[in-house]
Amino acid sequence: MSATFKPLVFSGVQPTGNLHLGNYLGAIRKFVALQDQHDCIFCVVDMHSITAQLVHEDLKGQTRSIAAAFIASGIDPVKHIVFNQSAVPGHAELAWIFNCVARIGWMNRMTQFKDKAGKDRENASLGLLAYPSLMAADILLYRATHVPVGEDQKQHLELTRDIAQKFNIDFSDRIRAAGLGVEMMVGEEKVSGFFPMTEPLIEGPAPRVMSLRDGSKKMSKSDPSDLSRINLTDDADTIAKKIRKAKTDPAPLPETVEELEGRPEAQNLVGIYAALSDRTRKDVIDEYAGQQFSVFKPALVDLAVNVLEPVSREMHRLMDDPSHIDAILKDGSARANAIAAKTMADVREIIGFV
Repeated sequence: MSATFKPLVFSGVQPTGNLHLGNYLGAIRKFVALQDQHDCIFCVVDMHSITAQLVHEDLKGQTRSIAAAFIASGIDPVKHIVFNQSAVPGHAELAWIFNCVARIGWMNRMTQFKDKAGKDRENASLGLLAYPSLMAADILLYRATHVPVGEDQKQHLELTRDIAQKFNIDFSDRIRAAGLGVEMMVGEEKVSGFFPMTEPLIEGPAPRVMSLRDGSKKMSKSDPSDLSRINLTDDADTIAKKIRKAKTDPAPLPETVEELEGRPEAQNLVGIYAALSDRTRKDVIDEYAGQQFSVFKPALVDLAVNVLEPVSREMHRLMDDPSHIDAILKDGSARANAIAAKTMADVREIIGFV
């Protein structure tokens, strides 16, 4: 009788630029919540960061910053694994194998490649095209059963499942002969395979955090205006300044959520308040209906500073001691590598590598 897969969550964040409020609310705070219910692996995916931009000014510093953000936000690096991708060779090795499993047509259908490569696709790096194959390797190297994903990564997770399924089918006889099959449900059917059919983990709708200077654009670390975003490293005074300067319209807050439609800046600030306070937008509107932004903004400042300033303070403390962050990453990498090494030994056996 085959065993069953042990539930495991894999999450990754690229070390490219400063993390901001959108990253915190959309991903990192959700990671913190996941660790109470699941075994988790939290990865700084530094190998992914060179697919679109090969040379970075301070990749080591950015990598440490992501790790610091994980820990400052409440992720426990003792109970769970926090590490950087490039420290575990199995990611690259399995990605190459998956490059041979995946089909070129699959990669050409990836909308994120089309978006990032733009019109000059012939000049895009091969790494950018193969990015989803490396993402599949990140997940399946640990045979993770669940991955928290946003809308922009759902297609990549579907590709991960396609790669897992093709590997399981192509090598089904060898997997069975080696006794490495694990039971899982695929639709209504119980099947056996080496890699799981990883499921997306949706922990409620992620708030869509928009620019503080233009409510029609997503908050972005690439925006040239630092006033457009709240960075996780911003201190209390900077957070307060950015919210006070946030673009609004002259009308007071409406009586209903529906009346926020067509008012992107108002909608954004109400959404941020709701997310930071773990309430609904309706709750916020019920409390502040008819109030001017001269009343609402100071309340949002107090809330944002109360939630974010401790994270910022702890991030700065951690980043002032890079050797401590490096020690956490080294420990996490050793623990991740122990899992990865077993997976790769089995994969080599299945494929027939000597």
